Amino acid sequence: MGTVTQWKQLLLSALESNSHLKHSPYFQFATIGCNGRPSNRSVVFRGFEENSDRIQINTDCRTRKIEELKHCPFAEICWYFSDSWEQFRINGRVDVIDGSNPDPEKLQQREKSWFASSLKSRLQYLGPNPGLPCLSEQSLNEFFLDPSSGPVATFCLLVLDPDQDITMSSLVQMDATK
Repeated sequence: MGTVTQWKQLLLSALESNSHLKHSPYFQFATIGCNGRPSNRSVVFRGFEENSDRIQINTDCRTRKIEELKHCPFAEICWYFSDSWEQFRINGRVDVIDGSNPDPEKLQQREKSWFASSLKSRLQYLGPNPGLPCLSEQSLNEFFLDPSSGPVATFCLLVLDPDQDITMSSLVQMDATK
């Protein structure tokens, strides 16, 4: 993909102009629960897949969203930048790439995403199951992870392939038209 789509360029500009905000790389990720109801959570933007518009998200394969995506592979993200009042809603199909994926290129992509993460972020995948109450006082400092070792079994890469109809709005621009 040689050209950058308009929505991607606008999103990259919003990320850059809001980079001073600690929460700017976080967005909401909604799936369809196995019960047919919406399921939403906050996740961290891990970049775009090389030479594409596909959005990367790291997650733990033990989270409920993996089961939900296997049941229904579609999701929507909503990104709101509070300083510029810009909102991006992007939906599409999500590719779940765990250690059992048969495609060597996807496994390589998963490994690249693993090594692009901080050691502190990688340590989270050694902890207890996400979403369950933490009953022990065990901290991430008690786990050891060789920084040169590849992804652990619980590490999963999600890649959202956006549909063409991206919704963008700027409340500032909307207010100016009144």
